[in-house]
Amino acid sequence: MQNLSQYIRSIPDFPKPGIIFRDITTLIENGDGFHVAVQAMTTAVKDWGPVDKIAAPEARGFVFGAPLAASLGAGLILMRKRGKLPCKTVSTTYELEYGTDELHIHADSIKKGDRILLVDDLLATGGTMDACRRLIEDNGGIVVGFAFVIELTDLAGRQKLGPYPVSSLITFEGE
Repeated sequence: MQNLSQYIRSIPDFPKPGIIFRDITTLIENGDGFHVAVQAMTTAVKDWGPVDKIAAPEARGFVFGAPLAASLGAGLILMRKRGKLPCKTVSTTYELEYGTDELHIHADSIKKGDRILLVDDLLATGGTMDACRRLIEDNGGIVVGFAFVIELTDLAGRQKLGPYPVSSLITFEGE
């Protein structure tokens, strides 16, 4: 497999001093790199059992969730901010370093017992994906595991996700 980290642009001091922002746009702009990443994610999760649906938070989660869902023959649940979905929704609130946020899904997105894989571009502290997990489980879904393109290992997000399988294609130390 290609070294996918070669496609990740590191931007120091963004969005604030001391942070190194890991930019995936350079990966998704490269057809070969993007294709390899989606194929690698597919391979990484194929032994976790059947997947009925992928759930992905906006917006970068959609970028990887959609092609992964197509590759696995699964549906896609869009996890959106308040006011972005047109039908009745269910939601969860979660803490951020600067306040709280909320994620919504359509109330009929999950059927009891659906096996759902959670997908996002990056695992940092794990707070957003833990909220996604709660939303899925509170509405009758079974979490199969978590798949990410990048994991920032120093932030220990994997520990927040509990006993579920976690796959990351690229790891970086530090923010």
